[in-house]
Amino acid sequence: MPRGVEPGRGYDSLGSMTRTILAAAAALALTAAPSAHAQLAQGALAPDFTAQGALKGKPFAFNLKRALKKGPVVLYFYPKAFTQGCTLEAHAFAEASGAFHKAGAQVVGMSNDDLPALLRFSTEACRDKFAVAAATPPVIAAYDVDLKQNGVSTGLTTRTSYVIGRTGKVVLVHSDMNYRDHVKLTLAAVQKLKAR
Repeated sequence: MPRGVEPGRGYDSLGSMTRTILAAAAALALTAAPSAHAQLAQGALAPDFTAQGALKGKPFAFNLKRALKKGPVVLYFYPKAFTQGCTLEAHAFAEASGAFHKAGAQVVGMSNDDLPALLRFSTEACRDKFAVAAATPPVIAAYDVDLKQNGVSTGLTTRTSYVIGRTGKVVLVHSDMNYRDHVKLTLAAVQKLKAR
């Protein structure tokens, strides 16, 4: 027993406090674990899908299997068109579109927005440089990008980028609600594919 602590006083409350802090930390770890998102793993086969969307302000049909015949695909999911982070991310992908094209990759943005919103977003935010498409509930489930709050779906997608190689396998997964590294990491991945 520490010096200066009377039996039955102080020491138990210190032990109790330590146990309370440890219990709180454990509870926090348990509640934080389910919110960690488990996207498709690197090396997994990307689920094929067809989606309606927009390119240069016009309706566009996208099919992953067909697109992969031309080269790798950067499939990036974003929560909502015309929100600040999503607009800035679209601008960043648009600015890097020449580098993606040079690497032989096609960029497609995915959200659960309706077609009128996608038509506008493809021109205003994507600057007519790449397509955006509607992420339907089956696509959101297949790519494990359902944005949840307190365990309940918000109806939006997480900000998750996939680089899918011509074989259909996932080469890179980056999931972060901060948009800043998505372009840099996906571009590096497609450039590495081209160098092989």
